[in-house]
Amino acid sequence: MKTFQKPLTQGEETEYIRLLREGTPEEAKQAKDILIERNMRLVAHVAKKYQNADEDMEDLISIGCIGLIKAVDTFDDRRGRLATYACRCIDNELLMLLRGKRKTSKEVSLFEPIGQDKEGNEIHLMDVIEQQQPDILDAMELTGNIRRLFRLMKESLTEREREILLMRYGLSGKKECTQNETGAALGISRSYVSRIEKKALNKLREKFEQG
Repeated sequence: MKTFQKPLTQGEETEYIRLLREGTPEEAKQAKDILIERNMRLVAHVAKKYQNADEDMEDLISIGCIGLIKAVDTFDDRRGRLATYACRCIDNELLMLLRGKRKTSKEVSLFEPIGQDKEGNEIHLMDVIEQQQPDILDAMELTGNIRRLFRLMKESLTEREREILLMRYGLSGKKECTQNETGAALGISRSYVSRIEKKALNKLREKFEQG
């Protein structure tokens, strides 16, 4: 997938939204372009939810962009961050595309009801995510990086290297162990564990930086 620009900081976002609403026509146009360009990574992340729906990824991103543009045009900054609101608009646009083609996605929409609160109001998955992760973009990026890391562990490391990292860092349900405990469990010395661990981490770092 192509590389997109980094998201705006909250301060930058606030300023560009102000220019969009209060600036000259030229300033407003420039602000809108920047708000769209700097949120393209969010479009790609949301579109990835539907990559198994027999749709070309580029087409999904193109449709998602429509949702992003609508979000920028209608966003009310008194209700939080643009990324959270844009995520809803992008998701809705993609769902309309898939439903229009009578295709059903196996993924769960972030905005479909999952229950009710004590007052009888509908609760959506996005409501839960927002409570746990104030910045939805950061949460999605972290999840993607974790999945990528585990994939690289399977593809790039030997069985022993994987086993040592899983034990050392308590991954995949394993108890976190010291180098001495890991060595004792595998029948090797602590110094050997240290060398293998360092080599494995260097491998992962190189692969991760290659993109």
